[in-house]
Amino acid sequence: MTSDETHESIGVQIANQIIDFANQRLEGGDTDQDIAAGLRHAAANFSAFAFHRSAQLPKDPNAMVDDFITLFEHYLGVHKPQEAADQGLQDLIRQAKNELEN
Repeated sequence: MTSDETHESIGVQIANQIIDFANQRLEGGDTDQDIAAGLRHAAANFSAFAFHRSAQLPKDPNAMVDDFITLFEHYLGVHKPQEAADQGLQDLIRQAKNELEN
């Protein structure tokens, strides 16, 4: 296992722990929007802290932002509700009926 793979593995483990915490808050009655806002706030706060502590050069905060965008776009696809195969046809039939009735 390479250093990058180990780093990613630790990152995924931490992410899973945070997701477990978020799910507990959801089960406790907090809204998904409030939890997501708290997670974004915490991620921004700790990322800024880590950015300034990093000795890695060149320092470019855009790299962190790009990483977040890449992950966010990936998970948008993962969590997107799947449309039933026949849903498009049902919508078309419903639209045609509405147009015929009007």
